[in-house]
Amino acid sequence: MTPDLRAAKTQVDISFRARAGKTAYRESGKGEAVILIHGVGLHADTWQPQIEAFQATHRVIALDMLGHGQSDLPPPDATLDAYVEQARQLMDDLAISSATVIGHSMGGLVAIGLAVAHPSRTLRLGVLNSVYERDELRRSAVEARAAQIEATQTPGNVDEPIRRWFSDDHATPLAHTVRNWLNEADPRGYSAAYRVFATSDRVFSGRLGGIKVPALFATGSLDPNSTPNMAKAMADAVQGARCAVLDGERHMMNLTAPDATNGLIRELLARHATAIDPRELRKAFGSFMTGVTVVTTRDQDGTPRGFTANSFTSVSLDPPLLLVCIAKSAASLESFSKADGFAVNILSEAQKDVSGIFASKRPDKFEQVVWHDSALNHPLIDGSVASFDCRRDRLIDAGDHVILMGAIEGFDQHDAAPLGYARGGYVTLGLEQAAVSAAALGGSVIGAILEYDGKLVVTAAPDWCDGLPQQSKGTVSMLVDTLQRSGLDIDLGFLFAVYENPTTRMQSIWYRGTASGRFPEGVRLVPFSEIETLNIRDAAIRTMLQRYSDERVGGRFRIYSGDHERGEVRAVD
Repeated sequence: MTPDLRAAKTQVDISFRARAGKTAYRESGKGEAVILIHGVGLHADTWQPQIEAFQATHRVIALDMLGHGQSDLPPPDATLDAYVEQARQLMDDLAISSATVIGHSMGGLVAIGLAVAHPSRTLRLGVLNSVYERDELRRSAVEARAAQIEATQTPGNVDEPIRRWFSDDHATPLAHTVRNWLNEADPRGYSAAYRVFATSDRVFSGRLGGIKVPALFATGSLDPNSTPNMAKAMADAVQGARCAVLDGERHMMNLTAPDATNGLIRELLARHATAIDPRELRKAFGSFMTGVTVVTTRDQDGTPRGFTANSFTSVSLDPPLLLVCIAKSAASLESFSKADGFAVNILSEAQKDVSGIFASKRPDKFEQVVWHDSALNHPLIDGSVASFDCRRDRLIDAGDHVILMGAIEGFDQHDAAPLGYARGGYVTLGLEQAAVSAAALGGSVIGAILEYDGKLVVTAAPDWCDGLPQQSKGTVSMLVDTLQRSGLDIDLGFLFAVYENPTTRMQSIWYRGTASGRFPEGVRLVPFSEIETLNIRDAAIRTMLQRYSDERVGGRFRIYSGDHERGEVRAVD
């Protein structure tokens, strides 16, 4: 059935058109989001048959690409990334965390770009009549047309693409409607998009394997530019993807064969998809408190190598085995993969600086620490809580990491407090255990001194104490949850102060950390040079803030432990 796009136009103008930022779009329906991205010279109305088919079950959003329809023009030197960013920004503006993304022609390239650059935002991927690794003949032809369009700043002879897109049907009312769309297109937007379309067919060569969501690559058997071989090549590169070729159809098959095209989309939407946000997953993993280790070995030429890791686990006592994980992106991966063995050094509370050194890319790591050789000639770092000297047992491929299994040949341990790590920050276990015990007996106030872009986070919200974030009679986890619900993304580090408030007879426990993310209402940022102007009634908090301001200048913080007037300041690093 051929859609009546002229009748649809009235609906578009009356009820469907909206705008967010630089982007105009059509929105209809409720439920899981489906985002539709059109091709060069077209606009959101191109998707009328799909909007009608899926608005009853899904929240359908069809956008106008930059320079098309009612969206703003792209920058003069726009690349494909500009159009991908437009789609991502629209998702943010509409509070869409993830969606099925379907693109036609150049819109297919934008959809692929979104799936590659923002995998957590893509539930499923649909690519209709798009291009991939053109041969030289097709590349020359499309580049010549791009040069002509850019030189004349007009869509050029639109009858040529209409004949390719519709063949014998190029005189039908449907073809006439699409011809008018091309003629009405903004020449500047058309030219910029066609240049991107002409030069981006190889952008994703060798990169499609990173797409892990259900995917559909479809075209028409008679599409001369977005060929069946291209669709098959893309589908072959994505594990589990489907390639579909509609017999007898050309480039505009979503309009000329809407029932068949919608059937393919319906099948894609039925496939199970779960989007996992790597950032949120990392936060969840960070809830598990670990120790901090430095893993060391030697290159084939004897050069010592090492990296910081908290992915360390004991595996077996008989035989004695342990494992560590190393990212495939790590510069030292080859060294550890080829080495006969390695050592694991568990750091103490006094070795936070050592952790930072081996987490960096600096070439002189081993010149900054005191170390000695183990019996197996692996570097052991002096002052570590414990160390394990290992022969390599096996390497195991594991996603974006490699598991390095070690057979323990020797070990050593010392009586010192280990350095902890949780929720993206270091934890001093000895002092924190004492603070938590005291809080459990007499109640506690958990607070944080937070920096946002180098300034102090201050708020007058009633749940927060004297202008600083606080959780009364709670835990550090409750404090973090409260702040994150307000929109702030919190990264807490070490304790900064632990003291008893004589008025409330409660233990005050203060952390230091950083904040980022959406700035909540009622919060303001104050330069540290102006903290004396703050109206803070609690003298202990005023004194604590002044010490923090002084110590942050040198970047060497200490921990205060005592009461509100007198106590001991302990060095951290």
